Amino acid sequence: MHDPDREAALGELVRFRQEFYACLTARADALFELAEAVLCTDGPVRSLVGLSLAPEHRRGHGALYDAMNCGRIDIERLRTTLAGLPLPRAADGRLVLAVDVSPWVRPDANTSPDRSFCHTYGRGRDQHLMIPGWPYSIVAALEAGRTSWTALLDAIRLQPGCDVAAVTTVQIRQVVERLIAAGHWQPGDPEILVVLDAGYDAPRVAHLLGGLPVQILGRMRSDRVLRRPAPARMPGARGRPARHGGEFIFRDPASWGDEHVITRTPTRLYGTATAQAWNRLHPRLTSRAAWTGHQGPLPIIEGTLIRLTVDRLPSGGQAKPVWLWCSAIDLDAADIDRCWQAFLRRFDIEHTSACSNRPSAGPSRNCGTPKPPTAGLG
Repeated sequence: MHDPDREAALGELVRFRQEFYACLTARADALFELAEAVLCTDGPVRSLVGLSLAPEHRRGHGALYDAMNCGRIDIERLRTTLAGLPLPRAADGRLVLAVDVSPWVRPDANTSPDRSFCHTYGRGRDQHLMIPGWPYSIVAALEAGRTSWTALLDAIRLQPGCDVAAVTTVQIRQVVERLIAAGHWQPGDPEILVVLDAGYDAPRVAHLLGGLPVQILGRMRSDRVLRRPAPARMPGARGRPARHGGEFIFRDPASWGDEHVITRTPTRLYGTATAQAWNRLHPRLTSRAAWTGHQGPLPIIEGTLIRLTVDRLPSGGQAKPVWLWCSAIDLDAADIDRCWQAFLRRFDIEHTSACSNRPSAGPSRNCGTPKPPTAGLG
């Protein structure tokens, strides 16, 4: 039976395979078959020599090691190829990108260069382990609907002691510029939403990405304090104008004041999800840490703060609130719901990279149990 959608998908796959082969600049045949073996082998990949036994790898194990030692990949061309593929979009047509750091743990590779101590989750409840390995910053486009698939767009290894926010910001900028060049965003389209977890300084990332058509959405710790806009200057007032308004203390409801938007959404597993939003809140920056050496006055980085709560957790545990900060302001109820729902989809990228979060010798296709989210709605 003629199926146009299936034929179009197969045609796209054939074009990608041809372009991927063109990205292999040395030992192309052996590297291509090695990639086929990794993708098609059933069960976890435990050794390179085991891959040479896969039906898709038609060469001996000597050719496999030759490909690993002498093979070369044009990484920039591969990145451009990935950016040109069809990408999933949210219900309103916008691209949603998730960013996360995932470790490839290498506890026994004592001679491997540039290893860091990577934070991983153990098998036990609330068990956290620090294991030597390589942390990778991963950027992926998120799917919509009842699926956990993601479209990986970029991955870079983080060097020991690097400024993760600065490196990630450069990575995001390059990914977005490639997506724009590929035609995935045109003037007038909704801004690309970039979703971060609590390990990133979302306001700083938003400031560093100024000028790009992106919105930054990130989780904040529950012990944070933000500031309201500075009050209007009274006529005849003397002295330096105030740059910050009153405090918004996450742990002190008396400091919150009235929300500018509140939404309630019934869910099957969590009861009612309630999102409260406050407009134009910003952190009070100081000339320390990441802002040391900043030239000129420190910026006022305003955004929308969202507090998400649910009635219950399926596990029966305590449902703690999730605090989110979005770089966009003056959001309406639909925008607020879009933000917190996009944040929950961010955990799909952790399913994608869950295999490298396990304390094992390396990644595998059989990902096992993913890293549990710290938020109550993961």
